[in-house]
Amino acid sequence: MTKDKNIYINRELSWLKFNERVLQEAEDKNVPLIERLRFLGIFSNNLDEFFKVRYATVKRIYEAGKGGKSELGGIKAGDLLEEITQIVIEQQIQSVEILEDIEVELKKENIYIIDETEIDVNHHEFIMNYFYQEISPALVVIMLNEEVALPELMDISAYLTVKMSSENAKDQVALIEISSAMDRFVVLPNKGDSNYIIMLDDILRYCLDEIFNIFDYDAISAHMIKITRDGELEFDSDLSKSFIDKLSESVKDRQSGAPVRFVYDKNIDEDTLEFLLKLMGIDEKESIIPGGRYHNRRDYMSFPSLGRTDLLYEKIKPLPVKGLSLEESIFNTIAKKDYLVYTPYHTFSYIVKFLREAALDPKVKTIKITIYRLAQISHVASSLINAAKNGKKVTVSIELRARFDEEANIKYAEQMQAEGVTMLFGVTGLKVHCKMCVIEREEQEKLVRYGFVSTGNFNESTAKIYTDFTLMTANPKILKDVNKVFNFFEVNYKVNRYKHIITSPHYTKTKFFALIDKEIESAKNGKPAYIKLKMNSISSYKMIDKLYEASRAGVKIQMIVRGLCCLVPGIKGMSENIEIISIIDKFLEHTRLYIFCNQNDPKIYISSADWMTRNIDTRVEVSCPIYNEDIKQELQHLYDICWNDNVKSRVINENQDNLYRRNENPKVRAQFDTYKYYLNNLEG
Repeated sequence: MTKDKNIYINRELSWLKFNERVLQEAEDKNVPLIERLRFLGIFSNNLDEFFKVRYATVKRIYEAGKGGKSELGGIKAGDLLEEITQIVIEQQIQSVEILEDIEVELKKENIYIIDETEIDVNHHEFIMNYFYQEISPALVVIMLNEEVALPELMDISAYLTVKMSSENAKDQVALIEISSAMDRFVVLPNKGDSNYIIMLDDILRYCLDEIFNIFDYDAISAHMIKITRDGELEFDSDLSKSFIDKLSESVKDRQSGAPVRFVYDKNIDEDTLEFLLKLMGIDEKESIIPGGRYHNRRDYMSFPSLGRTDLLYEKIKPLPVKGLSLEESIFNTIAKKDYLVYTPYHTFSYIVKFLREAALDPKVKTIKITIYRLAQISHVASSLINAAKNGKKVTVSIELRARFDEEANIKYAEQMQAEGVTMLFGVTGLKVHCKMCVIEREEQEKLVRYGFVSTGNFNESTAKIYTDFTLMTANPKILKDVNKVFNFFEVNYKVNRYKHIITSPHYTKTKFFALIDKEIESAKNGKPAYIKLKMNSISSYKMIDKLYEASRAGVKIQMIVRGLCCLVPGIKGMSENIEIISIIDKFLEHTRLYIFCNQNDPKIYISSADWMTRNIDTRVEVSCPIYNEDIKQELQHLYDICWNDNVKSRVINENQDNLYRRNENPKVRAQFDTYKYYLNNLEG
């Protein structure tokens, strides 16, 4: 196959197309109104992380003088930076238009987002009290001039640039920091049936004279700016420091990372803008993006609900797993057969119950678990501490470098370590991203293993909005392999062999290649051959090339990819047998599910690993086989529900135009129909 520029979609551009799908949810009038605002916040938050990580990476390639074509899918780094900036400007314009449309719709619901010019006498006293009691004591105001170095601006905050003008004196410029710790939306007292909300920014604009009353000026104005910094961590090479100390310092230093994006209110004075850019040392290489009146629109993720449940998605009640009771011993139940927990359709309480039972059961001797991201208040962590206090040998492999959760993980690591939990801080050169737990229980004078393997983090908060599979099992073959992974954490130089699970970084590519080769062989011999894949992202060129090879051999391939997708489907002679859809809806699709026909005796895996280079080569990942026939059928049915979605699925094609998939079939909305499927199973 001849390699040309059309064989892969650039990962950065594909990611921006994914975020466009999020923006589509904010635009969709069928989405409840307040949920539309929250999708706007998710879009903005995603974009912030994109600039901190992906844009920053491309920028480093550019500044190193490298073309970057091989790393960037055939595009030069400089050209890619320009294209990203142009796409983001267009998306920002679209997002402002969507916000304006939502605000019009909110008014129809008697919800008014007012600014400082719309405050009336009924709200004046409340706002002034709120300013003096809540805002003023925590206010950070930075006076700017060319003689004094500008303090490092934090990229988790937005800033109001205040300009004070006078006929008889030089203009004065100041920055007001809008801390992320403050509530961005202030709910004002109702007037009749009408709700009123004002943004913190506009209270500050309303109170400018109170803030700057020691200065003389004829006119005062305020415009917002926001800076985004390179989110890459730089590690100290001092061998005398512990890994936790190095990481803690590195996280603090992140706030002084190089700026990669500067967003400003397009109505700001040109001379004030130039003054700011000069003071911050931002030149034409940075992504300088004009925006609207408000930045940090990620705050819309926390827009107040105002008790308007009619403007929100209906909350589902997590269901029990049929046959798996929270009122009985989980160990006794899973000793008889495997069970699949599918959050948020099923309750996360099963995972906590498993750990609580292990903490209390006198027969349990050891608990081993991997942790990637924990909830702010984690019942998982408290259960592990409880177990250690009860004399169990508890081993936790915690990934301190989970991006943007480093501080929370450091805090939990130190807390658990102080309570007697043995902490393992990953593997040199690898991130530990697998999600698994194994316990050993003494039964009839021998140790019996119980455990679970998951596609998602053991996090009570995200389990309410992320879809994830967890296999609860006492299968000794699977758990023997899982235990070997923990042995690898402790003895990194020894590469284990696994008979059942598939692990990164040693075996993922070769094992999945072998499964794909078997489908290729079947197709060439005229036998049934198909591959069904569900993942967050695919960017590994090696895995993509293998799927192209399978497509050319006649293997039918269905893929559900939520995020970035570098594979180009539907190209004659290359990928004509590959179809791809993406589902963005109420919940975040986070499951990884891999199904191979295997001559109509399907081999099925749930996995922590996407098919990205990092998941295959630079992380510890686990793909777990499903052996229970009932669960195999269940997973195939769940895949088909997703594949048949014709409400919230978009077609991924060569043009990346994010068209909704519509057909004449009865409407299938995967997330809603999945819940109905489990509800019917309970009732049946």
